[in-house]
Order: sequence, then C-alpha cells, then structure tokens
Amino acid sequence: MICITIPGFVKLNAQTLSAVLDSATIESQLNSIHQRTRVYDNFRAIRDDIFVKMKGNVLDSLEGAKLEIALLNSNMIERNFQIETLNSDLSRTKNERDEAIRNKDGMSFIGIQLNKGVYNSIMWFVVLGLIVVSVALFLLFKRAHIVTTQVKNELATMKTEFEEHKNNSREKYEKLVVSHHNEIMKMKRS
Repeated sequence: MICITIPGFVKLNAQTLSAVLDSATIESQLNSIHQRTRVYDNFRAIRDDIFVKMKGNVLDSLEGAKLEIALLNSNMIERNFQIETLNSDLSRTKNERDEAIRNKDGMSFIGIQLNKGVYNSIMWFVVLGLIVVSVALFLLFKRAHIVTTQVKNELATMKTEFEEHKNNSREKYEKLVVSHHNEIMKMKRS
C-alpha cells in the first residue's frame, strides 16, 4: 500500500504543480516549486517538463512585460509630444495675451507705441499748451485792439486839431492878406 500511495502522491503533487504552472503568477509558480522540491547537495532537483513549462511561462511573462514596456514607452513618447505641443501652445497663447494686454493698455501715436497714461499725459499737455497759446493770442489781440482804438481816437483828435489849426491858419492868412491888401490900397491912395 505504501508503494501505491507514493506514486499517487507524486501524481497528485505533479497535477497540483501543473495547475499552478498553468494559472498562477511567476512569483507563485516559483514559490510553489520552492516548496515542492528538495535540495540535494546544494542543488534543487526539478523535473525537466516542469522546468520547460516554467521557462516558457517566464519567457511569455518577459515578452508580455517587454510589450507592455514598449506600449508604455510609446504612450510616454506620445504624452511627451502632447505635453510639448501644449507647452508651445501655452507659450504662444501667453505671448498673444501679453501682446493683447500691451495693445489694450497702449496706443500708437505718430507710429510710436505708447502706454495710455503717457499718451493721455501728452494729449493733456498739448491741450493745455493750445489753451495757453490761445489765451496769449487772445490777450495780444485784445491789447492790439485797445492800442488800435487809442490810436484811432488820437488820430481823430489830431485830425480835428489839424482841421482847426488849418482853418485858423487860413483865417489868419486871409486876414493877413486882407490887411496887407488894405495897406497896399491905403498906400496907393495916399
């Protein structure tokens, strides 16, 4: 009976190990082989069919891991490309935003881009300058008008005085001529 149970136990052990090799992870497979095999003279004895099955499982797992790594690398490259694209788009958008802010806060004056504050200062300076020039010209005009009025009045006064002087001189001359004529006539009569 002992002979019969040992081959049955080995067969049961082999079936259980084969089921583990077919469905478990590599780590579980290695743990199962480690538990079900013995060490002899610092060597672990593993049946050839179990070794071949384990080797195939490891190679399949490595190949799957390599494919997953390649897929993850391609995904990482694609993500990096997307990140670079998004970063360049973000940089371009920031530049456009900054340009729009500069255009919003600035104005072009005689072909020179100026800040609105500077532009407003220049415009108010020009307006105040024009107001000062206008007031100065108005005062000059008013002064000239006053002087012109005074000169006209003086001219009119001088004309009237001149007319009076002229009339007086003529009258004196006429009187003198008449008196002289009278004297001449008196002398002729005498």
